[in-house]
Amino acid sequence: MARVLLFGRLSDLAGWREREIEAASIEGLRARLATEDARLGEALSGPGVQVALDQAIVRGDRPLGAGAEVAFLPPMSGG
Repeated sequence: MARVLLFGRLSDLAGWREREIEAASIEGLRARLATEDARLGEALSGPGVQVALDQAIVRGDRPLGAGAEVAFLPPMSGG
């Protein structure tokens, strides 16, 4: 099971901030979330959304070990 965290507008859209979800990889996790909620799935695949695996930003698909923490971070703006 992976601990999944959503931040900002992603958690607002999903209606939750933290869940435990079974998935073998980041892409498998995205697919499962998209199956459960098409709007969330679209948002997670949108430009600028970053993924942190065990508190480190990663790109592309990665396997998820037992107890992994996956955080989806919305695009940031600064000024």
